[in-house]
Amino acid sequence: MARRSRHRLLLLLLRYLVVALGYHKAYGFSAPKDQQVVTAVEYQEAILACKTPKKTVSSRLEWKKLGRSVSFVYYQQTLQGDFKNRAEMIDFNIRIKNVTRSDAGKYRCEVSAPSEQGQNLEEDTVTLEVLVAPAVPSCEVPSSALSGTVVELRCQDKEGNPAPEYTWFKDGIRLLENPRLGSQSTNSSYTMNTKTGTLQFNTVSKLDTGEYSCEARNSVGYRRCPGKRMQVDDLNISGIIAAVVVVALVISVCGLGVCYAQRKGYFSKETSFQKSNSSSKATTMSENVHWLTPVIPALWKAEAGASQGEF
Repeated sequence: MARRSRHRLLLLLLRYLVVALGYHKAYGFSAPKDQQVVTAVEYQEAILACKTPKKTVSSRLEWKKLGRSVSFVYYQQTLQGDFKNRAEMIDFNIRIKNVTRSDAGKYRCEVSAPSEQGQNLEEDTVTLEVLVAPAVPSCEVPSSALSGTVVELRCQDKEGNPAPEYTWFKDGIRLLENPRLGSQSTNSSYTMNTKTGTLQFNTVSKLDTGEYSCEARNSVGYRRCPGKRMQVDDLNISGIIAAVVVVALVISVCGLGVCYAQRKGYFSKETSFQKSNSSSKATTMSENVHWLTPVIPALWKAEAGASQGEF
């Protein structure tokens, strides 16, 4: 019984394979192929190969670039877009003479041809990776620093592919990633990150004064930023103390001057002068009022006599 059940399972599997192959031939789909990966350096050439049977008179070829939106690269026997001026067809393959970083991505070739079972369609996918050399990195180096403080230098490149690694130089001499292996004349408290491009001094000293530059390097090439000088000085404690003493002396002299003026009565004389000035103004106003008191009744009588004479 066990042998019979095994035979039945094998027969079912064979039938399934036969049906699958018949469906594949009837609709003309090709078996999936391993995706190709083509690597090229920017501004050099690359060949995108379409691994299909030999070209025939009735074959129709199309190349498309895949992405958010599908665009034609080769359509109706003509290269499309800017590929017209910098690419050529070699059978089913595309030879790009001058690769740019914008060419990176996935491409698909589609070859269709009539067959006995109908229209046969074969596809192949190619991934193009473009390697780009780093540009001149941007370097951030402080012009001055105080000894004993934490100082960080930064270096960054945004164009290199693959991502570059960074190396720092002081006065044209490369700094080791492990500072403890260097000479005793250099500060061993720094930390260099070759991936992010940072150079950090945990406790910067006067020995770190110098001109610093950074180099970005990958498998394609390398570039270095211009050197920038960093001056490290000790904290001038004596100067700070002298400044504090001078400020204290100025404040004390001003205080003594105010006390001396109060004792001499300069501030009281000024207030008494203001009081005497206000009292004299009040006396003048009262005298003017006394002078006008006998004049007003006489004016009233003269005005009354004039009115009786009219009547």
